[in-house]
Amino acid sequence: MHTLEQLRAGQLAGLRRLKLSCGLTDFPHDIFDLADSLEILDLSGNALSALPDDLPRLHKLRIIFCSDNLFTTLPTVLGSCPALEMIGFKANRIDHVPAAALPSRLRWLTLTDNAIAVLPDELGMCSELQKLMLAGNCLDSLPASLANCRRLELVRIAANRFTALPECLLSLPRLSWLAYAGNPFTQARELAALAGVAAAGMAWQRLELAQQLGEGASGVIYRARLDGVDEVAVKVFKGAMTSDGLPRSEMAACVGAGAHPGLIPILGTLDAHPQGALGLVMPLIDTAFRNLAGPPSLESCTRDVYADGACFDPAQALAIAHGIASAVCQLHARGIVHGDLYAHNILHADAGACLLGDFGAASMFAPGSAQGDLLQGIEARAFGVLLGELIAHSATPLPALQVMMEACLQEEVLRRPTFDVIERGLRDIFPA
Repeated sequence: MHTLEQLRAGQLAGLRRLKLSCGLTDFPHDIFDLADSLEILDLSGNALSALPDDLPRLHKLRIIFCSDNLFTTLPTVLGSCPALEMIGFKANRIDHVPAAALPSRLRWLTLTDNAIAVLPDELGMCSELQKLMLAGNCLDSLPASLANCRRLELVRIAANRFTALPECLLSLPRLSWLAYAGNPFTQARELAALAGVAAAGMAWQRLELAQQLGEGASGVIYRARLDGVDEVAVKVFKGAMTSDGLPRSEMAACVGAGAHPGLIPILGTLDAHPQGALGLVMPLIDTAFRNLAGPPSLESCTRDVYADGACFDPAQALAIAHGIASAVCQLHARGIVHGDLYAHNILHADAGACLLGDFGAASMFAPGSAQGDLLQGIEARAFGVLLGELIAHSATPLPALQVMMEACLQEEVLRRPTFDVIERGLRDIFPA
């Protein structure tokens, strides 16, 4: 975090990344003193409602974040910024997205938690678009032109007003991570899943929270003691809306997933939180388990970031691949797509044991339907990406995984293998 005083005193000369959150109501023109160096500008958490017409003077600006402000329109000046690739205006009051606000080089657009009912057809002209975050708006359709965004890989449209899944998404050749829960067409399935655990609530008063164990987009996980005896983990959801969707939708998917060795079990849902927060109570995971990778960075956009020197022996890589395929196979059989099948949502131990977690982007579908087949094909591509990463970080070549990866990454969605086929194929290579 930087300060206006530092900026005005010239102490930030040559800065590439600037973050100011100090109750700003107007854009500080002193920022233009950084025009020859500034690439990332973060003005989130202020009270801004406009950007200056001469913003393109920041000719190296690639990324701008203006979340948690007071914008009602996505500023048209953004479309004139020559190097701009990433735009984040989460949690504003935006109800209008002008076509002119979309820069030609746009790769990542986040408009989560606003009031947008219509998107311009020109969004389909953003040929470089890879990531589109639209959860928590008022959308009931997407521009048909979005089918032209053939590089699009991650889409979040949860918690909107869709009565059906937009067809323009289902044949995109690179779409891999899709979240659409919390819409009218998913509500019945989600309510049915939650009804099954109405009696499994655990009162907040039974829990003694200890240290924080982790934090994700949807919530914070704590170590806790249940009834003064059992060690458990408690996930407390952060609020009504996350970048992926609604906490209640995540809870429904977690409960609907059922028991599986590759999934983190659910002991119950949280009741009577003093602030009314939702939550889940889970077994405490052995400390031998750790994240397979870190989440995507601003640079990698849709690809996870592995630790320097990360390397798996063939047995580990095959065990992880098979374990995750088996878990996803069960999800699909129960009408659930994970929606965020990434290494950063996988915990693993040295021998290759693994657990798939974080159901914040999970969504429900009708098993056996034509649309369900397409959704499973989309998730197969995410698995193909994961296989590619395991191969890239393997100590030796893995030709069998290479063949499976290529099958999962085929451009035609319905030509990709289903997870029952994937699981059987990996079981033959790596007997469980």
